[in-house]
Amino acid sequence: MAFDIDMIKKVYSQVADRVTAAREVTGKPLTLAEKILYSHLWDGKPSTAFVRGKDYVDFAPDRIACQDATAQMALLQFMQAGKDKVAVPTTVHCDHLIQAKVGADKDLQSALNTSSEVFNFLESVSNKYGIGFWKPGAGIIHQVVLENYAFPGGMMIGTDSHTVNAGGLGMVAIGVGGADAVDVMAGMPWELKFPKLIGVKLTGKLSGWTAPKDVILKVAEILTVKGGTGAIVEYFGPGATSMSCTGKGTICNMGAEIGATTSTFGYDESMERYLRATDRADVADAANAVKEHLTGDAEVYANPEQYFDQVIEINLSELGPLLNGPFTPDLSTEVGSAMTEKAKANDWPLKVEWGLIGSCTNSSYEDLSRASSIAQQAIDKGLKTKAEFGINPGSEQVRYTAERDGLLEIFEKLDAKIFTNACGPCIGQWARYSDPKNAPKNSIVHSFNRNFAKRADGNPNTHAFVASPELTAAIAVAGRLDFNPLKDKLINEDGQEVMFDEPTGWELPPKGFEVEDAGYLAPVEDGSNVEILVDPDSERLQLLTPFEPWDGKNITGAKLLIKAYGKCTTDHISMAGPWLRYRGHLDNISNNCLIGAVNAYNKKTNFVKNQLTGEFDGVPNVQREYKAAGIPTIVVGDHNYGEGSSREHAAMEPRHLGVRAVIVKSFARIHETNLKKQGMLGLTFANENDYDLIQEDDTFNFLDLDQFAPNKQLTLEVVHADGSKDTIMLNHTYNEPQIEWFKEGSALNLIKKQNV
Repeated sequence: MAFDIDMIKKVYSQVADRVTAAREVTGKPLTLAEKILYSHLWDGKPSTAFVRGKDYVDFAPDRIACQDATAQMALLQFMQAGKDKVAVPTTVHCDHLIQAKVGADKDLQSALNTSSEVFNFLESVSNKYGIGFWKPGAGIIHQVVLENYAFPGGMMIGTDSHTVNAGGLGMVAIGVGGADAVDVMAGMPWELKFPKLIGVKLTGKLSGWTAPKDVILKVAEILTVKGGTGAIVEYFGPGATSMSCTGKGTICNMGAEIGATTSTFGYDESMERYLRATDRADVADAANAVKEHLTGDAEVYANPEQYFDQVIEINLSELGPLLNGPFTPDLSTEVGSAMTEKAKANDWPLKVEWGLIGSCTNSSYEDLSRASSIAQQAIDKGLKTKAEFGINPGSEQVRYTAERDGLLEIFEKLDAKIFTNACGPCIGQWARYSDPKNAPKNSIVHSFNRNFAKRADGNPNTHAFVASPELTAAIAVAGRLDFNPLKDKLINEDGQEVMFDEPTGWELPPKGFEVEDAGYLAPVEDGSNVEILVDPDSERLQLLTPFEPWDGKNITGAKLLIKAYGKCTTDHISMAGPWLRYRGHLDNISNNCLIGAVNAYNKKTNFVKNQLTGEFDGVPNVQREYKAAGIPTIVVGDHNYGEGSSREHAAMEPRHLGVRAVIVKSFARIHETNLKKQGMLGLTFANENDYDLIQEDDTFNFLDLDQFAPNKQLTLEVVHADGSKDTIMLNHTYNEPQIEWFKEGSALNLIKKQNV
């Protein structure tokens, strides 16, 4: 039986009336995304047609999911909100703080030893406020959500950018910062700019070596890492319905890599099969009763160009296996000779040192079964893996079932390391090197979602390529980046030439899922007596002090902290890996603030000019000196600033250290919202070329911030070291409530004020 079945039935009881009303106010058939959005309005039944990409809208999500690295800050904020219990079903999942090193059991015990303080804190806060708690080792948040909580037609938010994975079960599931989650936990509406819509029509059918992963790798190539910004991607067509539910989840998961608000598929038989297989027949039955409202209208899919802002068509029968990378998830290459040419031209190492299967993107039973079919062939054909091999199952349920069915044993026969049911190398929790910064140039292939420099192992020289689990397995055996399993032969231990057959696998376990202890702890009914202890001397946890409200005056005399050059993701602004240990301690983790951003003036990282002394130092050190001197600062950036993770630390750290404004060519959606929530100014150049005007010794004066208003540009005076000045115009997307966040010092300050 499903969690929260009464809540799900309530959503379904309202959907027909709300979808009908939405059709009436818009005067047209609806996409699935529109149906879900309009049926989750905070005000209830739709009465207004919203303008895509323009109107800010208040929504009422059905549930919230938080992972342990982001949950710490989210719950520290919620503790200040003055509430006794969360207002909507919420869960916390301990999956990020487990480092992959030796193998599952020892790595899990090591995490319990080193992070018990954090796990105990999260468990006690969950118990106190009515939050479901998934223990370390229970699994990766998004796989656990897909197995237990996702439901067709629902809306959820999560404090992780890959919350979008639940679109594989027909949800609108959106990654947010912790402050957004706190709003909803506190019983308030969640605000989102009404998204644009991108339709992806899938024709044909996947076969052979082509996997759902290749679909999103192709979409990433077409749209690039910022092509989905501000949009929901909706997949439809015969190719969509022919795919498994977990395959759909893989595609939606990596929608985060194109900047999409989320991605989704209409309810179909594969979703029903998955719901029934995961002990949620009650949800399947309820969904079947309203299934016409859980997919886009037929007219939309028949004439998609009339209803979507952009339409892409992909014939799955013509799609081949792809490798995306290195250093960006949208650089796509077909397997084989195309990779040989590109690798040689760019000096990418052709030898592959590791093949890694898992992450929230590809760690389902189906993924493991298809990869294990390649591993079994390697054994049968007398092959050994030439690269090292690592596996992260997605959940304890998947792991237990895969072990029962002999899949893990197959991998182990090839000397693969079975890591804990956790994120592991995908988010930098991988003890691969003792000295990552000076590690050698090399290539790895993985089934993860992101491959930014230093992402997996901290080594800037690691060239990471993203592929399907089955292709990852084949390349791990071959040990070459340009191996084409469709054509290339390998020499086995007997000196014979052999080839891989096509991978095979099971959509769902033939004998059903099974698990002894899934790892879930339900909260007590009344948490009023639960005590939450935070040691004031802890290096891992720190109670929050509210940010100071704006004084109502123009910010003047501000100095440039850093002008970031090129790609500046949340990994550059607030690194993960070893820094995950400080995710609950704002002051300590602020020591990684912008240390990965490239300084535009010297092309170095963590090396900026201190205008007070003329000396160069690390970014956090320089900023702490400005803060101590009471001098405001700004950060300048390029396009798609804040791409990647939902981590609000990338906004909270500069805010904590005294940065007042971030001015860029364009923002990634979640990061822009996070800046707003924390009382920061997130602004864009009205003229992108003004980025080039900014010099290393500049001082900045806002001339009309005291007239801050929606749809009104701000004027910035840039004073150069020689006394010359430039006046530039800045755009913003703040509405009235968001300007109030700025005035009060943060959205949380406003919540507290309203709850007094």
